[in-house]
Amino acid sequence: MSAPQIEFFFDCSSPWTYLAFTRIEDMCARHKARLIWRPILVGGVFNAVNQEVYAQRADPVPAKARYYQKDLGDWARAYGIKIGQPSVFPVRAVRAQRACLYARAQNRLSDFARGLFRAYWGEDKDIGLLAVVQAVGTEAGLDPQALASAIDEPTCKDALRRETEELIARGGFGSPT
Repeated sequence: MSAPQIEFFFDCSSPWTYLAFTRIEDMCARHKARLIWRPILVGGVFNAVNQEVYAQRADPVPAKARYYQKDLGDWARAYGIKIGQPSVFPVRAVRAQRACLYARAQNRLSDFARGLFRAYWGEDKDIGLLAVVQAVGTEAGLDPQALASAIDEPTCKDALRRETEELIARGGFGSPT
């Protein structure tokens, strides 16, 4: 019997995905499961199958919004991470997610995505900006110029689109899945 595998479809612009990200590698190690990183663009998923998320953001239920923040904060404290309220939300994460594909190809995705999550949710940095993505890449051991070139390549753009479309085709509706 082969080892189980976990596909982790994710977008760094989601706080709930940040929580899951902090635990997924340890969980896979404990269960001897192979982890397959699947960067997606959650906005593309929402546009295709979960547009009500936009209405909820535009007209939130106050009690639910308060509980959401409390629940998120409780989980972040339990996991020992900082999750703030980014000044740019939602963020245009397409560059960051394409860069995750590049980092995956360089076997640096875990460190790179961890840096993106921390930069956006913990340090209030706009991960939609190329300079921020490059700085996180440098910290993760990636060449910033090669990263910038890769994310503008049509093959990278197509790969992110395919990952997102696959999640949708498999019934996914958000991040993490």
